[in-house]
Amino acid sequence: MRPVAALLAATLVPAMLLAGCGQTAAPSGQPAPAPVSSSPAPSTPAPPPSSSPATSTSSPSTSTPSAPASDGPSYSAWQLGVHVLPRTAQGFGEILPTPKALRVRRYPTTDRLPPPADGRFHSSIGPVTAAIRQRMGESWSPACPVGLADLAYVTVSFRGFDGKAHTGELVLARSRAADVVSVFRALFAADYPIEEMRLPTTADLEAPPTGDGNDTAALVCRATRGTTAWSAHAYGLAIDVNPFLNPYHKGDLVLPERASAYLDRTRTQPGIIHPGDLIVREFARIGWSWGGAWTSLQDYQHFTATGR
Repeated sequence: MRPVAALLAATLVPAMLLAGCGQTAAPSGQPAPAPVSSSPAPSTPAPPPSSSPATSTSSPSTSTPSAPASDGPSYSAWQLGVHVLPRTAQGFGEILPTPKALRVRRYPTTDRLPPPADGRFHSSIGPVTAAIRQRMGESWSPACPVGLADLAYVTVSFRGFDGKAHTGELVLARSRAADVVSVFRALFAADYPIEEMRLPTTADLEAPPTGDGNDTAALVCRATRGTTAWSAHAYGLAIDVNPFLNPYHKGDLVLPERASAYLDRTRTQPGIIHPGDLIVREFARIGWSWGGAWTSLQDYQHFTATGR
């Protein structure tokens, strides 16, 4: 098992902070920020979101919570977030082969919010309070194209690769929050595994690249790579799911940088997204499209309400 410090460093923000999704590009007239790391520094576990009023719901799961299967794969031995990559001229980490220990990736989830005590699906939709805004750090600023009043702080239950129920958090466009909750309710009912779901922070944005992050996340205020156009993530209208298992790929660029083994989309291990999968159908049900179906590049982690 990994040391606690390494585990906290391990569950890291995904390539969505870098990729198309897109690398951070400055809005017109503003200097471009440094490229974002796909693997942040450790962050302090968040307190429960009980300090703000929120709409909270719960519903039974269609399956009984279960421990990891005794005959399943052992947890991956790779220490996440500690093996720093040299930077390329484009500001990304060097693209390296997937380490053997990550070719079948499986980690337990670190609980940063209290997990559902009854093992059932729970959700809440509330405002972005001052405390949550502080935790978000530089992932949002007044220069962003959406104001805090138009965003919502959302919590949903999810099933980890450890087989347990956990509580995740997202900041989303307030107008689409209820739709997104309905997607994660369906995924939970189907025991769809997600490794981590937490808010990106300044520590994530400033961390050196290690190319092994796998955080499912939504809002990061930045422009699409190579342009001055705002990414759908900047509006809270895009979500990246299990990005290490579902990397971004364009030409020689793969993000996260150590995820090349997962460009083989014939893989069928849990959490890898294929055309027609439940997660693709559920996002399509609420009008969101999948970046894995794009032709000029493939963004297998990316679901968007804007088509980009």
